Amino acid sequence: MHDLTSLILSASYVGLFAIVFAETGLLLGFFLPGDTLLLAAGVLAAGGALSLGGVMAAIVAGAVLGCVAGYFIGGKFGPRVFASQDARYFKPEYVTRAELFFARYGWLAVVLARFVPVVRTLVPTMAGVSRMPLAPFTLYNILGAILWGVSVPALGYFLGDRIPHLDRYILLIVGGVVVISIVPVLLKVMQVRRAT
Repeated sequence: MHDLTSLILSASYVGLFAIVFAETGLLLGFFLPGDTLLLAAGVLAAGGALSLGGVMAAIVAGAVLGCVAGYFIGGKFGPRVFASQDARYFKPEYVTRAELFFARYGWLAVVLARFVPVVRTLVPTMAGVSRMPLAPFTLYNILGAILWGVSVPALGYFLGDRIPHLDRYILLIVGGVVVISIVPVLLKVMQVRRAT
């Protein structure tokens, strides 16, 4: 966690904003630290190196604006990418599936996707591709950004004072957060599948 700590301290709030923006809006989430970054920032705030309010504000702002950017990127470029009937990976039927998915799980997908690595990178773009209405997307985006951008650094802050050598447990904690986030979604999907 030392390298991540150095990165956060050198980049400060602007760096947190930029990393979260890029992860959630520019399809770079596959390569960025995500939840680990948020937890580490919370731990640093607990140690007094950063303000917890500043950390949360930077993360929430980066998440909201990043998702809006991802939504518009999906809306602008998605139709062309998914237009080819012969496409191997980007088939038009995937857009239809995404539209049905957002019609069924819209708010839940946008809000809970925040807590699932990689998914939080794809959902805004697919919401734009599938033409999910902007107003509800924005509302759910803000709600998800607040829940994620406040709760994960708060967890790091809370644990930062209480667990010595927390850096040894960061991956375990992140894994726990991901599992806790995925379980309600899986239960809902299973419930809907049983009903149909």
